[in-house]
Amino acid sequence: MFYYLTLHKSIDIHPKHFGPKLREVIREKLIAETEGTCTGKYGYVVAVTKVDDIGRGRIRQDQSGFATFGVTYGCIVCRPYKHEVLDAVVTSVNKMGFFAQAGPLQLFVTQHLIPEEFEFDASGDNSWTSMDQTTDIKAGTHVRVRIVGIKYDPTEVFCIATMKDDYLGVIGKDLAA
Repeated sequence: MFYYLTLHKSIDIHPKHFGPKLREVIREKLIAETEGTCTGKYGYVVAVTKVDDIGRGRIRQDQSGFATFGVTYGCIVCRPYKHEVLDAVVTSVNKMGFFAQAGPLQLFVTQHLIPEEFEFDASGDNSWTSMDQTTDIKAGTHVRVRIVGIKYDPTEVFCIATMKDDYLGVIGKDLAA
């Protein structure tokens, strides 16, 4: 799920930043542009840990004065894989299933991948309630799920998950509730 990678990115710097603090400006701009973003190939960039190399700047030929620097950096990325088991927090519930969040990943568990012992209850807050009324799945519930499908887009990763397996299901309630 979490991996350390060395990646490369080109950073454009305005001429007003050329000076003794240029390296610091490049590092800050790299972090601002990179952390929290998603690349389809590597997943979500969680944190930039270090800047390995800042190449020589090349002045752009578009009369703007900007310079482009090639930066090699180390970062921690979050990339899910099929059949991976995750703990997530339910964010919304509807009759088709529920959405949950596991770190930066958004998951959907369809009604067909929720155990048969759960029924949708539309009275009050939408929830999936067990037939014996002891367990319910609503916003804020902590669940353990297994990823069965992943869709990689250039700007986000979306997962389909299941609760129909051994050791999966509700693991707790929201502490704030």
